[in-house]
Amino acid sequence: MASLPIPVLQPQSSRFAAPERAAMVGAATSLPARLSALEWSVVAMAEQDRLSSIREPSRFISALNALFGIKRPNRLANDGLEALRRIAVFAWHHGWNVPKSELAAFLEAGFSAEHFELIQNSIGKARAARRRRTAP
Repeated sequence: MASLPIPVLQPQSSRFAAPERAAMVGAATSLPARLSALEWSVVAMAEQDRLSSIREPSRFISALNALFGIKRPNRLANDGLEALRRIAVFAWHHGWNVPKSELAAFLEAGFSAEHFELIQNSIGKARAARRRRTAP
């Protein structure tokens, strides 16, 4: 009985794994930048977030929020996804004008410059489509 060879599947490397491993995997292959469905949902969610969600509240503001029962949206539990959300919030509000510190944190989280470009291009297309829909 003849059969086709079954390829051995290599486990996919996680962007949120150890930085040394991510660096080795990134150096070995030059695949186009892609985001997972979860990561795209974080980018989409960031459209609704305000810039104030990026800043840490002062102790005074925290006390006022507690006094009046104002809930502040929680940070994402995963540091890599939080870095992605922060970059996406800046991209939705300021386009390509992202602070260097945020871009450095994004790259430290395991993303690449190609991921940043992919996110920016996607958000730019979404903005253009929205303008076309609302134009008279």
